[in-house]
Amino acid sequence: MPQNLAQKIIAAHLREGVARPGQEIALSIDQTLPQDATGTLAALEFEALGLPRVRTEVSVSYVDHNLLQTDFKNPDDHRFLRSMAARHGLWFSPPGNGICHQLHLLNFGRPGATLLGSDSHTPHGGGLAMLAMGAGGLDVAAAMAGYPFYLSCPAVLGVRLTGQLSPWIGPKDVILELLSRLSVKGGLGYVLEYFGPGVEALSVTQRAAICNMGAELGATASLFPSDGQTLAFLEAQGRGQVYTPLAADPGAAYDRIEEIDLASLEPLVACPSSPDQVRPVSELGQVAVEQVIVGSCGGGAYEDLMTLALALKGRRIAPGVNLYVNPGSRQALAQAAAAGGLMLLLEAGASIFQAGCLGCIGMSQAPATGTASLRTFPRNFPGRSGTKDDAVYLCGPQVAAATALAGHLADPRELGQPLVIPPAPPVRPEALVPPLADGSGVEILRGPNIAPFPQLEALPESLACTVVLKVGDNITTDHIMPAGSQILPLRSNVPAISRHVFAALDPQFASKAQDSAPVAVLGGENYGQGSSREHAALAPRYLGVQVKIAKSFARIHRANLVNFGIVPLVLANPADYDWLEAGQTVELPGLRQAILEGREEIAATAQGRPLPLVLKASPRERRILAAGGLLNLIKGSL
Repeated sequence: MPQNLAQKIIAAHLREGVARPGQEIALSIDQTLPQDATGTLAALEFEALGLPRVRTEVSVSYVDHNLLQTDFKNPDDHRFLRSMAARHGLWFSPPGNGICHQLHLLNFGRPGATLLGSDSHTPHGGGLAMLAMGAGGLDVAAAMAGYPFYLSCPAVLGVRLTGQLSPWIGPKDVILELLSRLSVKGGLGYVLEYFGPGVEALSVTQRAAICNMGAELGATASLFPSDGQTLAFLEAQGRGQVYTPLAADPGAAYDRIEEIDLASLEPLVACPSSPDQVRPVSELGQVAVEQVIVGSCGGGAYEDLMTLALALKGRRIAPGVNLYVNPGSRQALAQAAAAGGLMLLLEAGASIFQAGCLGCIGMSQAPATGTASLRTFPRNFPGRSGTKDDAVYLCGPQVAAATALAGHLADPRELGQPLVIPPAPPVRPEALVPPLADGSGVEILRGPNIAPFPQLEALPESLACTVVLKVGDNITTDHIMPAGSQILPLRSNVPAISRHVFAALDPQFASKAQDSAPVAVLGGENYGQGSSREHAALAPRYLGVQVKIAKSFARIHRANLVNFGIVPLVLANPADYDWLEAGQTVELPGLRQAILEGREEIAATAQGRPLPLVLKASPRERRILAAGGLLNLIKGSL
């Protein structure tokens, strides 16, 4: 029977289960990708397993998020990660070397491999025909220890591309078009697989940029085939030997199909404050913009930098506009410099920052109060920039260039002749540190901000949980566990970072939760969308949150809740959301027994009224919940 590409890779890595959509499966993981904002905790979790060395083909510890060294916390974490990598057999990428997803694509990705990263934009690797998936750090730590990755087998949404991109149109416009159709939850339960005659002309960099923002659709992963473009990319990186052709079989079926005529696309912009609030830039009028940033994992490659540079050639940015450039990697910056692009950017008035995530996670580059910011980033959730009540627009480098020159949202097609991007010069400044053959003698360097991993208790027989917070639809992990320069450095200190849980929605949440534990949180649809940050599950659990009740959950966050022993319950009757309120107590008698017996219907009451709840969980997930978390379960099996 003909198979699509996703089915082929899943079949080649299937360790447990039947690859049928909705069924739990376990996949062997070839490569892992922790980054510093999530990687410090993942390293502590791996250390807690007591293994001397990682058991993957390749594992790389990247430092790209917590780059500001305003005190000892971040540099201490960087030393810790470097020493952990040396001791346990990981590659190490130091601060300033670049963003994990771009670096991994350039240096380690290979067609047909599985990649698990503790960052939600790990699907970037799908541009190289990898099944690249984001997950919580604990899942990544388990994969580094040789355990398979468990997930609900995704369906496959085929995206058939026809035609070719017109001048001044880029890959960001492709994925924004898809977001405008499907919304931020339209990809839940799917792998997005791109195929069709329009694929052939897209470079690997363009493909990766499209896959990158598949995370904003809620998709498990995104995939392009491995073909001549793939071979050319790998050969340019000196890695042609890892190339293998991979594509869907002729006649392969998909569970659903979307079609996009690339030639019909026009420049698009995602308006504040969600990636699916997409409009053609031509319809938005002259919205004044004071800040433009080109960069991020999905917008800081060589092609992006040169698109901006050549569009600005011989011109100056508008008065009052701050144009920032965040290279995705040292390599991209060096290549742009060798091609003459760096001088063009400087002459136009741009400011060049180090290679890293920076403003995408609120790590500097916050916009001024009451001003609009235009960014080539993947996310514009409210307040993510670091400025409350921000107005962040998302776009490709083409729209960014036109806007920086005009001082307001502008259509790049008005800039004139199409750009011709020169081939990337063969320069690759190396900063990666390879693993030691034997790191057993390496001392792990720990700073005072690195706290031991908290002990989590097993689930009690029954629970009576006070609802301490009620929230609405599409609550993001930024709402639950904010990022930013003040909070990110606390990622290795769970007691400290837990004080910031839900701080933007209820500054007293941490105190209320600890005082009333055990407690519950009530949410609407798509609860927990966005980042893979497991702190959005672990920190609430540390505070005493044992149950989350919602209309529906985002994939990665739900998995993280299970991993840390928080029971994710879905309202059997969504209308019950309307009468449930903060301050009420939800009684869950016999919860542990119900979970272990495999019951989907969980009996509960609140305010003396029946509250039917649903737990759709695999036998393995039920054992994790009963144990109080995945780490407890794994340690109990060693």
